[in-house]
Amino acid sequence: MFYVFRPFITNWWFYRLSEDRSRSLVGAILSRGVAATFSTISSLSKILWRSEPSPTKKSRPKPQAFAKTSPLTCLKDSPRKGERLTLSPSGTLAAITDSLGRILLLDTRALVAVRLWKGYRDASCLFVEMLRNKDKASSSSMHLDYTKSDYCLCLAIHAPRKGIIEVWQMRTGQRLLTIPCRKGSRILQPSTRFSSSAFSSYTPLEVYLFNGDSGQLSVLNRHIG
Repeated sequence: MFYVFRPFITNWWFYRLSEDRSRSLVGAILSRGVAATFSTISSLSKILWRSEPSPTKKSRPKPQAFAKTSPLTCLKDSPRKGERLTLSPSGTLAAITDSLGRILLLDTRALVAVRLWKGYRDASCLFVEMLRNKDKASSSSMHLDYTKSDYCLCLAIHAPRKGIIEVWQMRTGQRLLTIPCRKGSRILQPSTRFSSSAFSSYTPLEVYLFNGDSGQLSVLNRHIG
């Protein structure tokens, strides 16, 4: 009887292990092993996510709006090339120098050339305002109050190869002044008008002569004649 009963007990014990794992030794080992494995994987994933954070997307800068330009007119006269452009205070006139010694006076509203000078290589131009009335300007005994109507618009042309500065009345007036200048001189114009007289209600547009050799700075004569 002992020989028969022992296999029965052994088969029943294995049957109980396979039927109910939660109450058996194998079930306990599996449940603890799965829980420990899951906890390890969860800890590793947290460490990885902390050490390597997901890169944040950088916002692209918005394109800057630039001003657009539109061509007004085109002056073609090959092989001449424009070099310098100077605008009058009102912006209605433009003096343009080119590579072959020509100076073109352009009406910016009508877009037509109103005057032309030749033989001024390497020249530079600046607009200047000069007094019309010579008698009124030369009167020193009276304190006179000058207004804008007392001045006329002119163009100062510095011709370094000729060694002179010429002042021409606008638009089609005659040459008013011829001033000799030394080599290395330049004509300059500040962006701000400086009042040189306490008795004038209007500050004219002036041009200064700078001698690069001596460092001397002087203002051009603002009187006609």
